[in-house]
Amino acid sequence: MDRQGKISFIVLISTTVLFFILTIGSFFAYTKEHSENLQLKEQVETLTKDLSVMEDKYNGSKKVATELQLKIQEFKTQINGLTMDLEQEKSGRQDAESKLEQSRADLEQQKTSRADLEEKLSSIQDEGKKIRAQIKDLEKQKSDLELKIKDLESANKIELGKVVVNSDTQGKSDLPATLPAPSVKTGKAGDEKSDLLEGKVLVVNKEFNFIVFNLGNKDRIQVGDEFGVYHENKLSGTVKVEKVHDSMSAAGFMDDYKNRFFENDIVIQKAK
Repeated sequence: MDRQGKISFIVLISTTVLFFILTIGSFFAYTKEHSENLQLKEQVETLTKDLSVMEDKYNGSKKVATELQLKIQEFKTQINGLTMDLEQEKSGRQDAESKLEQSRADLEQQKTSRADLEEKLSSIQDEGKKIRAQIKDLEKQKSDLELKIKDLESANKIELGKVVVNSDTQGKSDLPATLPAPSVKTGKAGDEKSDLLEGKVLVVNKEFNFIVFNLGNKDRIQVGDEFGVYHENKLSGTVKVEKVHDSMSAAGFMDDYKNRFFENDIVIQKAK
């Protein structure tokens, strides 16, 4: 083999070796990249599952928060009702105490009046006894006088008129016929927008994007009903009912509206 043939053979071998090395390198690179792709795919699938779980947890937390918010509002309403009842009871108790004090004062006054009347009655009874004693003396004097007159008539045979002693003019008293009885003391969003239901925002939850307003089952509110929210007579946005209780409902809204709604805003039902 000549020199040129040796060189060609060496070049051919070198080329073959280089091609073999490149092929092996490419294979390992492909294998590595494929392995990395599989790992990335697994990570993506894992992240997707985690995201789904997180979304489920978020939705569950939102539902729980809505339920708790409604219950809290119901408890507030019950507390307000009990507070009003307590205030009324206090007011009634104060009125009763005031009437009781007045009754006590009236009773004391009646006792005083009764004592005065009993004292006057005792005085009048004593005066009556004295008057009856005087009348009895006058009647005895009358009898004695009539006997003396009869004796004089028999002795002198002279008829004299019958002497009558008027007891009404002798020892006359101021005693009344009957005692007087004692006295006793007795003690909406500005202008009307339609005939649709209208309510008021009670709570705005910006964390989970829902409001609570004072309309519920008793007002025939249903899940899915839409309401316009008005602040100072201007439409701020729209909400959709997600949960309905007896006297309150929870309605969700888009994230863009969380700074547009306020407590005491007016909600008006949208026509279906």
